[in-house]
Amino acid sequence: MSLVHSANSVLWGYLLIFLLCGTGIYFTIRLRFVQVRHFSRSIKYAVFGTKKGQQADEKGMSSFQSLTTAVAAQVGTGNLAGAATAIAAGGPGAIFWMWLTAFFGMGTIFAESVLSQVYKEDVNGQTRGGPAYYLSKGVGSKALGAFFAVTIILALGFIGNMVQANSIGAAFENAFNLPPLWVGIVVAILAGLIFNGGVKAIASFTSKAVPLMAIMYIVGSLFILLTNLEAVAAGFKMIFVGAFDPAAATGGVLGATIKEAVRYGVARGLFSNEAGMGSTPHAHAVAKVDHPVQQGNVAMFGVFFDTFVILTITALVILTVPIDGSVTGIELTQAAFTAGMGSFGGVFIAIALLFFAFSTIVGWYFFGEANIRYLFRKDGDKAVKIYSLVVMLFIVLGCTLKVEFVWELADFFNGMMVFPNLIGLLILARVVNTKLKDFETSFLPQEEQEKQAPVEQHS
Repeated sequence: MSLVHSANSVLWGYLLIFLLCGTGIYFTIRLRFVQVRHFSRSIKYAVFGTKKGQQADEKGMSSFQSLTTAVAAQVGTGNLAGAATAIAAGGPGAIFWMWLTAFFGMGTIFAESVLSQVYKEDVNGQTRGGPAYYLSKGVGSKALGAFFAVTIILALGFIGNMVQANSIGAAFENAFNLPPLWVGIVVAILAGLIFNGGVKAIASFTSKAVPLMAIMYIVGSLFILLTNLEAVAAGFKMIFVGAFDPAAATGGVLGATIKEAVRYGVARGLFSNEAGMGSTPHAHAVAKVDHPVQQGNVAMFGVFFDTFVILTITALVILTVPIDGSVTGIELTQAAFTAGMGSFGGVFIAIALLFFAFSTIVGWYFFGEANIRYLFRKDGDKAVKIYSLVVMLFIVLGCTLKVEFVWELADFFNGMMVFPNLIGLLILARVVNTKLKDFETSFLPQEEQEKQAPVEQHS
């Protein structure tokens, strides 16, 4: 336990912060601030899609369904606990550094998604892609591809889904006094039904559940913020002041320094939006689009929504209601919503946790499945069936066990899968830049011409 904890302190406390942020800054500059130049197009593609009439099947999903599958994985319990942990450890200013991290992360996830589209494969009739695929085909290293595949299956498919299930079990035991074992069994069965339905069932679930959970959480949060409207401005002031002078923002109560604000803001921001970690490209790889850059634009919206919307409103709720400052993590978020909504706040967070954690389980399962098919090409269907059963078992175990050590293991393997992914991204940066230039010089003018064609014919 202590060895893994020490390794994670180095990985997530220092090393990965510099590597992931550095990669984001590199792509932001190399791609000429694509997250700014293409922001309006990113929203357009995310909201209205890239191609009409696309339905999910083994050949892929619609662009919107790929986005909701990615967001399902990004918006998990980390969004409810991440902002609280960052504020408790680094002060309100940590949120500013989470924003900055997400801004540069949009450049990284753009590159990941473009490459996942360029190097996706048809594996025994199933379209799949992701870092393992662009590492083996683009970089030419099957060893790096296999290393990434194994680490993500362990980090997300097995261990990660165990801790997500634990959050559901704990929330329902606290809110409704339900036995965690029974909660785990029900969650595992429901998840298994979706797993068994393949890409079509996963796409159908995420495209309905993600918008519903987002609307529910945003409405609930806005209710609290609108009833404490005067405190919202003060909350924003605490964030901006605290980014550079934490003591002034809190009156010295938290004792946070600028170093802590930066460290915890960046670390929790990276962990939440997953940019550069190599997870969400698996969803973007199967999007049915006309050009890889279209899905790169869509992917950027996912990071924006995760951090600038969900995490921000969570942080503002915490900063605008009177709560006990001795708690942290998900308990701090629960305390904030209970203070803002009364006794219903605990039930609200339990339901939100169910949506957030369960959708993450589905998303992470899909990411692991893509790598199972990468490793077991000849017996992919058989391997996936075994994989799904093991995931279901881990879900039940996760609801019933104390998982402090399992959290540490999940963090460790999450860190391990970053290294091969960043190697692939940096080596293949030229490919990303070439695709972006082709999109802007050739594809966009053609798209605009086709859009205007009916108008010109009519006139």
